Amino acid sequence: MKFTSLAAVFLFSAVAISGAASAKNVTLLNVSYDPTRELYKEINAAFSKEWKAKTGDNLTIQQSHAGSGGQARAVIDGLKADVVTLALAYDIDVIAERAKSLPANWQTRLPQNSTPYTSTIVFLVRKGNPWKVKDWDDLVKPGISVITPNPKTSGGARWNYLAAWGHALHANAGSEDKAREFVAKLYKNVPVLDSGARGSTVTFAQRGLGDVAISWENEAYLTLQEFGAEQFEIIVPSESILAEPPVALIDKVVDAKGTRAVAEAYLQYLYTPEAQAIIAKNYYRPRLESAAAAAPKPLAAVKLFSIDELGGWGKAQATHFNDGGVFDKIYQP
Repeated sequence: MKFTSLAAVFLFSAVAISGAASAKNVTLLNVSYDPTRELYKEINAAFSKEWKAKTGDNLTIQQSHAGSGGQARAVIDGLKADVVTLALAYDIDVIAERAKSLPANWQTRLPQNSTPYTSTIVFLVRKGNPWKVKDWDDLVKPGISVITPNPKTSGGARWNYLAAWGHALHANAGSEDKAREFVAKLYKNVPVLDSGARGSTVTFAQRGLGDVAISWENEAYLTLQEFGAEQFEIIVPSESILAEPPVALIDKVVDAKGTRAVAEAYLQYLYTPEAQAIIAKNYYRPRLESAAAAAPKPLAAVKLFSIDELGGWGKAQATHFNDGGVFDKIYQP
């Protein structure tokens, strides 16, 4: 019996050593937009643990964060992203078109047009709301200082701009002339354009510039969490835009690195109940309704309009944000 026991121990040890030797060290790069640092820190830890249990491999997920438009250009210029998790579909379309590193129909490969969560745009004001900001029209008051990032580099800034534009269209019977006049007045009140949403948060919350910040909803709640509700308040406008930040696999990179299986599993994991709960915990709006209960507090019901009502991202980008577009004509720094 003693010999049998020792043999069993030896066999178990040999299997364990063999398993450890066959375990691989795998690295993924997720190129993301500005405010998702906290979100992916939690998701990456949870997925890496699950992948280790499933495969034995040691997975490291590296993150890159900046304005969504700038991140898209970096990937086109050669940044080896296994996956991108950007602020808007147009930025991934541009990667597909110019770098040819993923198919044009990339949005069909995952549920909900490859958008595992949504968000919207709200206002962040200083405690007491001294300018009595309630809705979009308050942002064009003479003398008010509005903080928002640069729509040339930031996906969040483009959502901000189009939320204001859509509101102005609705308030003026669809008049584009009136909408243009409205956003021109708004941007006259913008003293500085940071390159990304997180930079604008720093400008408003830490540097103390501005009376109101146009913000991602999750970023506004994170500011309250980090700096305290005694310093800031969130104002939810009467209507806003349905922001849909998508995710995508960069085929050319994962095939060259041999990381397709883990990268695909990583993006699919974003739709699981576990990841959806993490998404809700970080003040994004999960696709799985039951996961919303994981949010620290319920998010406000908002009347939302979609980018499709404005002609889709192709039209919006060409009209407003390409060189010589509406933004270039109305913004006078």
